[in-house]
Amino acid sequence: MRALSPDSHFEVLFDHLPGVSFFAKNLEYKIVSANRAFWERLGCSSEDEVIGKNDYELFPERLASKFRSDDEAVIQSGEPKLKIVELFFNLQGLPDWYFTNKFPVFGRDGSVIGVMGTVQSYSGEKSALTPHLQLDRAVSYIRDHFQEHISMTDLAKRTGMSVRQFNRRFREVFGTNPSTFLIKTRIQAACEDLRSSDRQISEIALDYGFCDQSSFTQHFKTHMGITPARYRKEH
Repeated sequence: MRALSPDSHFEVLFDHLPGVSFFAKNLEYKIVSANRAFWERLGCSSEDEVIGKNDYELFPERLASKFRSDDEAVIQSGEPKLKIVELFFNLQGLPDWYFTNKFPVFGRDGSVIGVMGTVQSYSGEKSALTPHLQLDRAVSYIRDHFQEHISMTDLAKRTGMSVRQFNRRFREVFGTNPSTFLIKTRIQAACEDLRSSDRQISEIALDYGFCDQSSFTQHFKTHMGITPARYRKEH
């Protein structure tokens, strides 16, 4: 940021705090600093790949819109927003709960010149998730069994809600329906397999709960914008 020496590299401090991602953005909401945990979680190989980018270039639109709204609130108020409970994909491509803390960054003249924050796994602090615990049962089940056949009726039963209530509540919290969430979870996990293995795409498709390669390719292109084969080639 302008108020700091370009040689400060204070974000390196967060590399010594296990499980903590750090970021800082300017008034244009572009990343100006990030620690290793932050850019590695995005699948990048260096900080340079995220510097100068905004959330819409790094995250799905629903998440980016939520992040932008929180950033705007912090910058406009000059007050921090603490322990925002959010769901992200972890390094294994599986959904997990995180706490986000956001703080305004002030210049030497006292004006707000940006926003910075930390993202950290809730590390088992279930009490902080009380408003979401019913849905957490479904999310945890998806995370542990996404490679298997999962029915929405069964997920709803696990939350103690009717299918209609479950779908409505899930959409309110995550901005998508549980069926789409399940598909995205499978695709995120498949992405890791495509990057790290030479297995046949048809084999990966079946292993991650898709009925065949054609179905997998169709869903993959819908959510990732490219085919699995092209994704593997580019990554």
